[in-house]
Amino acid sequence: MRILVSAASRHGSTAEVATRLAELLRAGLPGAVVVDVIPAGDVGETASYDAVILGSAVYLGRWLEDARKLARRIAADPPRLVWLFSVGPIGDPPKPNEEPAEVGEIVRSTHARGHRLFAGRLDRHRLGFGEKAVVMALRVADGDFRDYAVIDTWGTQLAADLSRAGIGKP
Repeated sequence: MRILVSAASRHGSTAEVATRLAELLRAGLPGAVVVDVIPAGDVGETASYDAVILGSAVYLGRWLEDARKLARRIAADPPRLVWLFSVGPIGDPPKPNEEPAEVGEIVRSTHARGHRLFAGRLDRHRLGFGEKAVVMALRVADGDFRDYAVIDTWGTQLAADLSRAGIGKP
């Protein structure tokens, strides 16, 4: 059995969440299950995967293009188990707290079993000029707003859901 965990990440925060989710899946599923972590823009074929966990950083309310492209490829080649996640809201409390614009359509087209929205990280030193201008206009403080307890709970739940769906069973 094979699981793909993939994410589009501009500055590394979302890639770190994907890696953590993969670690939780490896810990929660039998050793025979292979969990690959591949950036969304680098994913080749997807047909050999029994399940896909796909995420994206969210900028200006939208997923990054690499994640949207991979979602279209997954939608064109069902069926498989799919879950989605987004990383983006920043601040305390994290804002915005609404779903990214196209996520509802991506959930429908990929037949995803669910979508989770996680808070992100803001480090102005990693931002480009345009991104810095947006952050200054929004008056958002730097910080790591990711709640790893929430991420870990979801990752553990994913492992249990995959196990119930037969992933890892002989």
